[in-house]
Amino acid sequence: MRTRYIILPMLCVCMTMAAQNNHTHIHAEDSTDIFFRHLQLNEVIVTGVTGDTKLKHSTTPVNLVTSKVLRSTASTNIIDAISHQPGISQLTTGSSISKPIIRGLGYNRVVVLSDGVRQEGQQWGDEHGIEVDGSSVGSVEILKGPASLMYGSDAMAGVVILHPNPTLAEGDIHAMFSTEYQTNNGLFGFNLSMAGNKKGFVWDGNYSQKMAHAYKNKFDGYVSGSQFGERSGRLMLGLNKYWGYTHLTASIYHLTPSIIEGERDSVTGDLLCNTENIKTYSKALPFQHVNHYKAVWDNFINLPKGYLKVILAYQQNRRQEFEESTDDYSLYFKLHTMTYDARYVTQEFNGWKLSTGVGGMYQQSSNLGEEFLIPDYKLFDFGLYATAIKNIGERWTLNGGVRYDHRHMHGDELMEDGQLRFTDFTRCFNGVTGSLGAVFNINDHFNVRMNLARGFRTPNMSELASNGVHEGSLRYELGSQDLKAEYSLQADLGMDFTSRYISAQIALFANKINNYIFMHRLSEIKEDGYLTYAYTQGDARLLGFELGIDFHPIHSLHFANNFSYVNAQLLNQPAESKYLPFTPAPRWTSELKWELLHHSHATVAHHHEPNVKHKSLFNNLYIAAGLDCYLRQSHIYRQDETETETPAYMLLSFSVGTDVQWKGKKFAELYITADNVLNTAYQNHLSRLKYADVNNVTGRRGVYNMGRNVTFKLVVPLSL
Repeated sequence: MRTRYIILPMLCVCMTMAAQNNHTHIHAEDSTDIFFRHLQLNEVIVTGVTGDTKLKHSTTPVNLVTSKVLRSTASTNIIDAISHQPGISQLTTGSSISKPIIRGLGYNRVVVLSDGVRQEGQQWGDEHGIEVDGSSVGSVEILKGPASLMYGSDAMAGVVILHPNPTLAEGDIHAMFSTEYQTNNGLFGFNLSMAGNKKGFVWDGNYSQKMAHAYKNKFDGYVSGSQFGERSGRLMLGLNKYWGYTHLTASIYHLTPSIIEGERDSVTGDLLCNTENIKTYSKALPFQHVNHYKAVWDNFINLPKGYLKVILAYQQNRRQEFEESTDDYSLYFKLHTMTYDARYVTQEFNGWKLSTGVGGMYQQSSNLGEEFLIPDYKLFDFGLYATAIKNIGERWTLNGGVRYDHRHMHGDELMEDGQLRFTDFTRCFNGVTGSLGAVFNINDHFNVRMNLARGFRTPNMSELASNGVHEGSLRYELGSQDLKAEYSLQADLGMDFTSRYISAQIALFANKINNYIFMHRLSEIKEDGYLTYAYTQGDARLLGFELGIDFHPIHSLHFANNFSYVNAQLLNQPAESKYLPFTPAPRWTSELKWELLHHSHATVAHHHEPNVKHKSLFNNLYIAAGLDCYLRQSHIYRQDETETETPAYMLLSFSVGTDVQWKGKKFAELYITADNVLNTAYQNHLSRLKYADVNNVTGRRGVYNMGRNVTFKLVVPLSL
């Protein structure tokens, strides 16, 4: 089951509201009544625009993915779980590593927030995913468009906010156990969690584990090196009082993905196996060890005329790559990050709501291995910002703001075997960004949204100074210290309509980016046969839209369709280098969903017991069929064969879900999802494995995505 573009209410939407007193989130259950959901929508609070704002007053498009939807979605990681949202894609390396792409932009142009702070790992790398356990995420908020105003550099494309589960009401103690199994790669996972609230003392603990062997598809068979293991734990302790709250959260995340090299036998064309048992759950060379540690201190203080929110955090990311031995790492990045954010938000007065704040981070990265890709470096930045929201009557909402950012970066010199590998250098960047938007609520059914925003992004250390073999992306990479900061100017126009039988919306955007940084292939072979890629930049223009419609002729039947399109071009370029590399293909998604039972309490009349209620074993039972159609992507960066075209393909899916109850009480949720039912052999245009070795027998290049896969998921909630 997949959520839809929720500027309007869509099928199976659980509303997320912010409590006025403690700013926690309250999740309401699904409702099939369109009008009821429309009324709820008017009170939904989103946090990623200019502070806490009602969704109907948001000038930019926002997607919400609720806990119910996350639990019912079949995925291998949290980015995979949200990748079917309109305008959202994922860049993948196998099944364990995914990076979010928003409207054609990704890497350091998307900020991911977890536990209220920006997640900082090695997000500049193709095979470096988001080190967050999906089972610890309560809901997801996706802001599309420049969000530098609130989050500074790197939020040029948007923000993915991973909200934890809300704290419970006084006296409640809840526990939950969930487990899942996937047939294609033998993925087995489980999660245990417990949360409570005793006289304002709140806690939330979570432990999960996941493991999978190699996945398979029709063309490649089992793909050696695609197995992975994952473990994580999270503990939150805090106080919720009349004056606000203070929460301390600590989390540990560990991922061990093997690396898919895609090498083939020159005679048979088969993928070379690097393990005797291709279906093993054990790691096989080469592989990575990724450890991410995080501590967050989140404080919220009620003040007479507003509130103050202060978040301090420390993160440590350790990434090791093992190539020849399971005991000796070749590459080892160790990254320390300290982030801070302080924000004051006023209560509404005379239709105005103001906020101001300061935020930034300090980073230190070290190379502790024998191989080097980027130099040791230090980074310090800070930003000052102010925003305002003005409600004019019942129809108009205006909002906007301005921000100043400063970032200082220093890379250390490195001599290797008498040769200069990295030079000592320092770069400083300054940026001024802002936004101005308006919403016109024409009536209770029709809204128009407009926004103009300026974004800002500094080059990352990989773009500035990389010089080495990047094993996970199968290439030699070269940076440039002369790169300039990126600046974008994006205009958004959105319209949405809701009625009893139809919900529809369209969101159009135009984005002009100066000094857009991208990677292109060079003709030379730099080292050990690896193709060489270098960073360069130029001006770019992105145009696109998302279109969605949900037709519900009766309350139990929904037919939802969404179409997403991005046209991304480099300006003043010849035909072979006209298009930006790695732009998502146009995508149409369709889902037909039938709710067979909803809050079922069937009354059975007998002559001797006229009012006896028969309570069904199943409740909230649905069946659904989905179709994902990816159109041909021929808009590619052709120069030096940097990219290749990707043909069109369609993926068919079926799903069923239900609550299982006994004597009228729910004791479990059961979900069964069959993806790629026709076992289609395909390569997603954003898959990095698309550029692995050529099969000399068939002439096909690269490794294909996962074939048919059936997921079984069981969720058992407990109230103690």
